[in-house]
Amino acid sequence: MDWMKEVQARKQSLIEDTQNLLKIKSLLDEDSATEDAPLGQGVKEALQFMLELGEKDGFIAKNVDNLAGHLEFGQGDELIGILCHVDVVPEGDGWTSDPFGADIRDGKIFARGAIDDKGPTMAAYYAMKIVKELKLPLTKRIRMIIGTDEESNWRCVDHYFKHEEMPTCGFAPDADFPIIYAEKGIADYDLVQKPLSTNEKVGNELLSFESGRRYNMVPDYAKAVITISGNPAPIISSFEDFLKDNDVTGKHTNTKEGLLFELEGISAHGMEPDKGKNAGLMLAKFLSSLELDKQAAAFVHFVSAYFYQDSRGRALGIAYSDDITGDLTINVGKLSYDLENGGRLGLNMRYPVTTNLEETIVKLEEKLTVEGFKIDNFSDSKPHHVDEQDFLVHTLKKVYEEQTGEKAELLAIGGGTYARSLKSGVAFGPLFPGRPDIAHQKDEYMIIEDLLKATAIYAHAIYELAK
Repeated sequence: MDWMKEVQARKQSLIEDTQNLLKIKSLLDEDSATEDAPLGQGVKEALQFMLELGEKDGFIAKNVDNLAGHLEFGQGDELIGILCHVDVVPEGDGWTSDPFGADIRDGKIFARGAIDDKGPTMAAYYAMKIVKELKLPLTKRIRMIIGTDEESNWRCVDHYFKHEEMPTCGFAPDADFPIIYAEKGIADYDLVQKPLSTNEKVGNELLSFESGRRYNMVPDYAKAVITISGNPAPIISSFEDFLKDNDVTGKHTNTKEGLLFELEGISAHGMEPDKGKNAGLMLAKFLSSLELDKQAAAFVHFVSAYFYQDSRGRALGIAYSDDITGDLTINVGKLSYDLENGGRLGLNMRYPVTTNLEETIVKLEEKLTVEGFKIDNFSDSKPHHVDEQDFLVHTLKKVYEEQTGEKAELLAIGGGTYARSLKSGVAFGPLFPGRPDIAHQKDEYMIIEDLLKATAIYAHAIYELAK
């Protein structure tokens, strides 16, 4: 079977459907949520787009309470799952084109969600469509499960699997090729500053500090407002030197409230914080060099001492690594401070599959107690690991090697994909070896050549898994 020939025959409609899906601003929007759109109108619209497309092409479609849905075809007792999601992270700043314009230039489609995960979702959809239209003999059912809350709290798949069948095995087209057979555990939690009995106002006073929108994104912007008790010139000069020394952009502005400092970093996915420049941590580092009121000083010194240029938890005493999934990492995705509530950090911790999480948290709490902080809003997604001799892994390795002519190395990641929702699931593409990972970054794109290539691989994989 020449799978790429079948993809090329559908190339134009594949690109157009991908663009139309990308144009939907499918951001989590709980402020405007309704009973009919529990996560906001945008994600509901994207889910409905996929379900209507599937119905038009003859798939069995089901909407599960506007939180998730599926498209299915085939016959048999066993079920092969393909887990995708149509929600995206906020677009951020600095794009050279409309983040939801789906512009094509230089052989790439540019849009938020192009590589994570709308482009891959459409590749997997067309792969299903190809197998279905060729009327190939299958002994299993194929089901695309579509989520709408992957970038936040996974309420979609949690709800879905309370009501729907668990696939025998499957894959998520939401990471890297060749095959990701192990994923770190992911814990999101806040560190909250305990109130001080008295807040001595020594010199300058930090009125507010704010950085970051999501636990799993490296913040690319931070701002703080300070009232200056004396001559502001030395502080401004120090800030300008800090920007120059760290090769980052920022500015200062006099406002009615006080002196506003703004700093720009570089966003990146929270699974590897060192790929970005955390604007919040850098601004906290600068503020820690100033004479501030007691509560603010405690906050910025804590942030600077335990997280600045330390994404591995070394200063906290919780560093850990194993041979399967590598290092424990910590991303400070959110930072905030105000006079009334003190400071708060939002952490995204990715821990190896062999980590003793309970022991790690005990060590962390011991350190936090000394520093005047506590853990709040703790949530955890356990690590995921599929044996390399598993039928699923063996089959996908065979497909990848036949389609690319390259060895299918097994990978482990810090990212969390829907594959961990399955009892037997792996992440499978779409990012090919050597391609830059631009998920969650400005000017996110998917290379059209890769979109087509991934579609051919997925079609072959679906057939091999279900024949």
